[in-house]
Amino acid sequence: MKHVLAIDQGTTSSRAILFDEKLRIAGMEQQEFTQHFPQSGWVEHDPDDIWRTTLETCRKVMGKLPGGGVNVAAIGITNQRETTLVWDADTGECVHRAIVWQDRRTADICRGLKQRGLEETIISRTGLLLDPYFSGTKVKWILDNVEGARARADAGKLRFGTVDCYLIWRLTGGEVHATDATNAARTMLFDIRNGQWDAEICAELGVPLSMLPDVRDCAAEFGVTDAGLFGHAIPILGVAGDQQAATIGQACFERGMMKSTYGTGCFALLNTGDQMVRSHNRLLTTIAYQLDGKRTYALEGSIFIAGAVVQWLRDGLGIIADAAETQALAEKADPNQHVYLVPAFTGLGAPYWDAEARGAIYGLTRGTGPAEFSRAALESVGYQTRDLLEAMRADWGAEGGGTLRVDGGMSASDWAMQFLADITGAPVDRPAVLETTALGAAWLAGMRAGIYPDQAGFAKTWAVDTTYSSTMDTATRETKYAGWKDAVARTLSNRD
Repeated sequence: MKHVLAIDQGTTSSRAILFDEKLRIAGMEQQEFTQHFPQSGWVEHDPDDIWRTTLETCRKVMGKLPGGGVNVAAIGITNQRETTLVWDADTGECVHRAIVWQDRRTADICRGLKQRGLEETIISRTGLLLDPYFSGTKVKWILDNVEGARARADAGKLRFGTVDCYLIWRLTGGEVHATDATNAARTMLFDIRNGQWDAEICAELGVPLSMLPDVRDCAAEFGVTDAGLFGHAIPILGVAGDQQAATIGQACFERGMMKSTYGTGCFALLNTGDQMVRSHNRLLTTIAYQLDGKRTYALEGSIFIAGAVVQWLRDGLGIIADAAETQALAEKADPNQHVYLVPAFTGLGAPYWDAEARGAIYGLTRGTGPAEFSRAALESVGYQTRDLLEAMRADWGAEGGGTLRVDGGMSASDWAMQFLADITGAPVDRPAVLETTALGAAWLAGMRAGIYPDQAGFAKTWAVDTTYSSTMDTATRETKYAGWKDAVARTLSNRD
């Protein structure tokens, strides 16, 4: 039986998942790695940690197959997006730690670009807002702050890539410097209208075009692995950023279909087909996927902190020892306490885009304890999702805002998903296969390899596990949401 290996390189861990010919999970390995916080609002990863954990999980999961993975026909890669790496073209050695998507150090650079009148150019061409979230200003920061980096870049000696690109480089022994359209679309350097790097924006940021990877379809030839890594060469045939991979894994192939993934952050995507919808509510216009040279677009709302707020309860406050404890605690919370947690630990994402905002808690009393903190943490994810859905409905109209397909670690929480349905007033569908991000990457590679069906055939395999419907009355829903909006208003850095 042929298998497809999906590499799911995330913000806090690397995972390798094997899928068989019937798209069933045949094995999984995962390793967490260290998060580095050099200053407030700065987040970094060690590139060697990313590579080591990726390689080790792949070897371990393939080692469980008969023949040590000789029947792995293809590899698909999905990755934390926007995280930025710069490395030497000859040695592959990174010149700086990876600057993570959550990092806010380039807020001043973004302000400078706005003052120079570049905001409209960037929005209209890239679909993105002028924000530290994206890769372009991170590259500029590295070139400006690492001794000798700019001279080496100008001389054609350095390469830039998002995590997928870096892994392709390492997996192929430095033979391939390429990315896919979905990851390129998140750099703030890529014109999503014509599918090309934007020379003018790159020049404004001082990023030489020689640093940039080749951009390919999501299902394409990305080279083969160095035979020494796994004992034999394996073709890399699928690549998509994690949220786009989840959109694919959820089979959201029709206009108006929506998905929301709850990992470290939360990301909701609405398929808008071949139409680039310009948001008037500070959402992003992005590429959902690109197949056979055809781009499909999406509206996206990005929440920086979702599952990470549960990590904070565990690691920062010591309230819980395991994420699973939050549901039981939330159920015990005093219903008469109205505690709001605004988890702006690294700023607020859509639809606020406030890089300077920081987390806050409102409504504390002497009776507030771990149960109330846990409930407020889980509720914050539902409130933030409603913020995104409200913005999408305003931009897209009646076609948006139907059933929400959910996935990611937090979607396993019945309590959190029921609150999500309650506070949005929309049905929430949790699929039978929760590993939709890895599934999307695997399908891209397996479809390209001729193992898996086409889009229509794949969509027929999608199955729901649980549907959550709202049980909250309208008055309660709107009162609770109004309290959240008030809490956010008090947290924004630019409040009056």
